[in-house]
Amino acid sequence: MTALKARIDAIAPLSRRAQRTLAWAVVVTQALIAVTGSVVRVTGSGLACTTWPECHPGSMVPTEHPEYADLNQWIEFGNRLFTGVVGLIALAAFAAAYLERPRRSRYLKLAMAMPLGVAVQAVLGGITVRLDLLWWTVAVHFLASAVMVWLAVMLVYAVDEQDGPARPIGPPVLGRALQASTVLLLALLVAGTMVTGAGPHAGDAQTPRLAVPVETMAHVHAAFLYAFLAVLAGVALLLRQTGSARLWKHYAVLIVLVLAQGALGFTQFALGVPELLVALHVMGAMAVIAATAALWSAAHPRERV
Repeated sequence: MTALKARIDAIAPLSRRAQRTLAWAVVVTQALIAVTGSVVRVTGSGLACTTWPECHPGSMVPTEHPEYADLNQWIEFGNRLFTGVVGLIALAAFAAAYLERPRRSRYLKLAMAMPLGVAVQAVLGGITVRLDLLWWTVAVHFLASAVMVWLAVMLVYAVDEQDGPARPIGPPVLGRALQASTVLLLALLVAGTMVTGAGPHAGDAQTPRLAVPVETMAHVHAAFLYAFLAVLAGVALLLRQTGSARLWKHYAVLIVLVLAQGALGFTQFALGVPELLVALHVMGAMAVIAATAALWSAAHPRERV
C-alpha cells in the first residue's frame, strides 16, 4: 500500500487548465444526467428495466420482455450507462485535485464529493425503481442532481482558489440577498418536483400520482418564481454598489436564464406539458442552478492560487 501511494504521489499534477476543464465536465454531465432522467420519464421508460442494479432479474442488460418495448428498455438502460460516464468524470476530477501540490483542503473535499455524490445518486435511482417510481422518490432523485450541479460549479471556482476564508464583495446585505435567492430557488425546485408528481409524465403508466390538482401545484411553482425574480431585482440594486463588472456579467446570465425558463414553463403548461418541453425545462432548471451557484461563488471569492 505504501509503495502504491508513493507511485501515485510521483505522478505529475495536471495543468490548471486541465483541472478546470474536468471540473466543467462534471458540471455538464451532472446536468445532463438529470435531462436524460427526464427523457426516461416522459417516454414511459422508467420501469422498462424492472429491477436494479440488474435490468431484469438474471440479466444486467435489456432482454425481450412481454410488457416493455426494446426502445423503452434501452432508454432506461442508456440512462444507467450514462451514470457510469458521470462517475468516471467525477473520479477524474477527484484525481486531479488529489495530484495537486500542495493539496488544498477545500478543493479536495469538493472534488471528493463528486464521485461520492454519483454513488448516492445511483443508489437513489435504484430505490426509485424498486419503489415503482413513487413521485417523491423521483423528486429526491432530481434534487440530488440539483445539489451536485451546485457543488460542481463551486468545484470549478475552487480550482483557482486558496483554502482561506471567502472575501465577500459588496455590502453584507448583498450576501443575505443571495442567500435568500438560494433558498427561494430550492423552494422553486421542490415545488417543480411536486408539479411533476401531480402531472401526466410518471415514467410508467401504472405509477400513482401526487393527489393534488396539477393546476394548484403549478400556481405554487409560479408564485416561487415571482418571489425569486423579486429577490433578483433587489440583487441588481445592490450590485450597483459593488462596481464589479464580473458580478454584473454573472447576474446578466442568470436573469436571462430565469426569464427564459419561466417563459418555457408557462408555454409547456399552456400546451398540455408536451414531452420535448419537459426535457427542455429540466435542462433549463440545471442551467439556472449553475448560474445561481456561479453568481454566489463570484460574490464570495477567495485568494487565488
